[in-house]
Amino acid sequence: MNDGTYRSADYDDSYAATPSGERLVFGPLGELADEEGVTDVAVTCDGRVWADCGAGMEERELAVGFRSPQIVREYAVQLCAQLGHRLDDSHPIADAATVDGVRIHAVIAPLVAQGAALSIRFPDRALARLDSLGQSGLFPLQWMPLLKALVAGRATVLISGGTGTGKTTLLKALLAECDERERIVSVEEIRELGGLRHGNHVSLVAREANVEGKGAIGLPDLVKATLRMRPDRVVLGECRGEEIADLLRALNSGHHGGMATVHADGVGRVPARLSTLGLLAGLSPVALAMLAEGAFDVVIHLERECGVRRISQIGCLQAAPDGTLIGRPICEWDGRGEPVTYRPLWDEFVAKWRVPGAVSLAMSSRSSQRSVPSVHASRMLPKTPVRPRSRAPALPPRTDGR
Repeated sequence: MNDGTYRSADYDDSYAATPSGERLVFGPLGELADEEGVTDVAVTCDGRVWADCGAGMEERELAVGFRSPQIVREYAVQLCAQLGHRLDDSHPIADAATVDGVRIHAVIAPLVAQGAALSIRFPDRALARLDSLGQSGLFPLQWMPLLKALVAGRATVLISGGTGTGKTTLLKALLAECDERERIVSVEEIRELGGLRHGNHVSLVAREANVEGKGAIGLPDLVKATLRMRPDRVVLGECRGEEIADLLRALNSGHHGGMATVHADGVGRVPARLSTLGLLAGLSPVALAMLAEGAFDVVIHLERECGVRRISQIGCLQAAPDGTLIGRPICEWDGRGEPVTYRPLWDEFVAKWRVPGAVSLAMSSRSSQRSVPSVHASRMLPKTPVRPRSRAPALPPRTDGR
């Protein structure tokens, strides 16, 4: 029987999700919280409820609904209070999360017309793995050896994409491929990686200032703290501000195998996004280009089209002769046909990371090679399908000093 209490498959029934040591109680929204496949729930100011099960938002009818805007406001206040966050006239916006990654965002009047606007994002009920994501269509199965080789080779990965494209889901799946002996230290503004099943994982989360305006701990402070915690992999849940400077310094000082996500429109647009963030930290575009080229080994870009998420591009960042940073796609996929690869960048990339079967494949496919596209013309080139061989066993971590 549904009691309106959210339960994640990553935790047993004794796990405390709220600061008070109790399970988060959703009340009227409990039936949606327990429904398989629901990723997002939104409540509008007038009490209408919408849910996303992977095909876009659809309006839903509840057994016990919200009869008025005032009830929506009271519900939002009580929900945030369970997580220790204020939501009132002096704090009309609240952003909170449970330890297992349920994220709640609420805004009350007068910032909205009436009542409250509530948005809830649910993590995967079970930890996603690369195998299951490939089978579900997030990426072509030909890319499976490549993705696993990047993790095994301790490549530093930047995952880009828009809101709701699956950046955190892919991040969790990549981290799930890490060796259990590796120490992972993650930094987030709102905890979403708390449910990562990894024995040696430390999850750090930013803290807001108290009512006196003191005690705030930001992402830059946490990124600096990770370097004193003997990390094998430094993970930044989302790069969105001045913490980019501390992250780039960390990744350029011998800390390989790290991962981060960023909002961007494509591999070619990542440099502009990073440059904007760098300016917030006082980094010039030239200085950021030098740091970013050495920090990230690969950029994986995700898109969402008609409710379907997919990896659309895999690329890299390079510094141009004039000192600017550019993003170069290595391979692309439209979600329907065969993936496209761009040579010679593809050949160099798979050889560097020793992707199983890719070297011999490149030798047998010389007749279908294409040159590397420019940043703006990458989508205009003819497509060259490449069909990698079957997956080989995972490679050991690299020993070349990188």
